[in-house]
Amino acid sequence: MKLIHLFILVCCIPLLNGCASLGKGMMQAVLEQKEEDTRLCQIKGKSFEGMFPLVKDPTKTAKVLMVHGVGSHIPGYSTQLLEGLSDEMSLNRISKITKNIALTDVLDPTKKLGNLRITRSTNEDGSHELLFYELTWSEITDEQKKILAYDNSGEYSFRRAAVNDILKKFTNDTAPDPMIYLGTSHEDILISFAQSFCWMVSKEWADLPASSTSRQVCNPAQLLSAVENMQKNHYAFISHSLGSRIVIDGLQRIARLLGDRQNKRRKMVAEEFVKTFQQLQFPIFMLSNQLPLLQLGRKLPEVTGQHDSYCKADGEHYNSRIVSETSIIAFSDPNDLLSYALPHGFIEQYIDSRLCAHSTNININVATVIDAFGIGFANPLKAHLAYETDKRVIAMLVNGVGNENTSPIIHGRCRILITTDD
Repeated sequence: MKLIHLFILVCCIPLLNGCASLGKGMMQAVLEQKEEDTRLCQIKGKSFEGMFPLVKDPTKTAKVLMVHGVGSHIPGYSTQLLEGLSDEMSLNRISKITKNIALTDVLDPTKKLGNLRITRSTNEDGSHELLFYELTWSEITDEQKKILAYDNSGEYSFRRAAVNDILKKFTNDTAPDPMIYLGTSHEDILISFAQSFCWMVSKEWADLPASSTSRQVCNPAQLLSAVENMQKNHYAFISHSLGSRIVIDGLQRIARLLGDRQNKRRKMVAEEFVKTFQQLQFPIFMLSNQLPLLQLGRKLPEVTGQHDSYCKADGEHYNSRIVSETSIIAFSDPNDLLSYALPHGFIEQYIDSRLCAHSTNININVATVIDAFGIGFANPLKAHLAYETDKRVIAMLVNGVGNENTSPIIHGRCRILITTDD
């Protein structure tokens, strides 16, 4: 990380008109920053509930599915985020068993589609329960990225400057994933998501298989038994960067399959499941949102621009909706080079109307802006990654915005603009 900072500072030298004391000046700038947190935090859109109302409902279990973004990941990558959420919700009991499911495809059990790691947390008396499902799908793309392994070898890496070598290896690990996702592995990654979702809705903690290295499949036929489970559970999603696209595409794929009665996967799903599914509400917390970027060059969903027709009770196609409501809460740091807010009209034009989606934009500096020599700078890598350590982000994930439970830290440090339907 320090080497990356150094690289960026060196690149700024021409802008500093020959300043002879770059390192000293930058250090002084850092030391002179005020202790008061003045970082940007602006919220605009629909009010939303966080996860805590779902967790503290004594009649239901809260289930959250985490989907990572670019780069190779190993199971357990979201531990810091989970611990932050658990601390905020006073979930101080955790099962000594962490369950891992090696994912595969119901139509091709030979496929290796990643890992689903499930952790159970509760409060002291067990009245508040959270099942946290962590999907690691990068196993699917790791094999293809071996094409670039030669570029990380000593044969090439020693020819680069030290900082450039670090940056090149980072690029080789992360840059290919969006291209692979939009290519031949697109369907496999979405099946990995669908399998994770199937396990989440069809099984309770005690019914989930114990950890095993053998591949296990969640058969859509099991979804009939999921009807009762769905009625006693709450569901939510958290994604990071490319994960935002995977979650939306995964849900739109479900919408497409459920709407096509001739599809062989659809024929495995009971009608009772579909009707129960239509009653669900899904909040999706998108950290480092990339939906606009990854929409480029893609076809539109099957159904767009018909929100009221599908989502209002008196709408013409109300009975053909997929879910009752999808709340998209899009987090982005303006200093992140690879995340974006959702522009006006994006949901209506680019998200399947059957998901009944609406959005809230959260523009927040998770990386500190340093003013050195009159030039503002924020580490773009930290701006992309530092959500899980930001107390304001954790507070919004847990308690939401624009409701009676909104955390004092949000009222004190964020500008809140709640939109209305007027």
